[in-house]
Amino acid sequence: MAYPLAVFFDVGGVCLTNGWDHAGRSAAARLFSLDYDELERRHDALYAEFERGELDLASYLDHTVFYRDRAFSRDDFEAFMRGRSKPHPAMLDLVAGLHDAGTVRLATLNNESRELNEYRIDRFGLDTLFEAFFSSCYLGVRKPAERIFHMALDIVGLDPDRVAFVDDREENVFVARQVGLRAVLADDAGAVARGLRDVGVEWPGADDVDDEAKEGS
Repeated sequence: MAYPLAVFFDVGGVCLTNGWDHAGRSAAARLFSLDYDELERRHDALYAEFERGELDLASYLDHTVFYRDRAFSRDDFEAFMRGRSKPHPAMLDLVAGLHDAGTVRLATLNNESRELNEYRIDRFGLDTLFEAFFSSCYLGVRKPAERIFHMALDIVGLDPDRVAFVDDREENVFVARQVGLRAVLADDAGAVARGLRDVGVEWPGADDVDDEAKEGS
């Protein structure tokens, strides 16, 4: 069996917390005294365009929050959105180990809006770990559509069985496997390390990730 030459990682829920999810919008509604149901209704009407890069952050907020006068500023709300992003240190350490080993190419394959995506790349130094960002806001396609996987494969010039993929959502893992990638469902860093080894990815320190996860359980 040929071993993988690249690994694609999801970002939200894997390397970092989610960028702008139900929990974040619920917290925003409480903090800024918004009608949560109305916020969700307006978000649901636009999020696909937002994550495909067809709608910028200013326009998204015009439709979801600032369609009426507010007692808070746009800057305050955007700062809150950015502040929802936190690292998953164990997963970032795993990625750093793969990066330092140099045995596979590393890229992200994630759904995210452009402004939040670029903030997260810069804030957490993801550009020091990954050589490419196959993000929905750049490619104009969202997971779990097969097309985003095919586009990423075309760009790196690899057959699907030479690429591993890590994601925390079962539907994305399922579609990736249908396309032919060696997909791993992310739970914790130890499970990801074991899953990557199972699909043929080896690197120094993989056993240490597994051991640290067991000690912490």
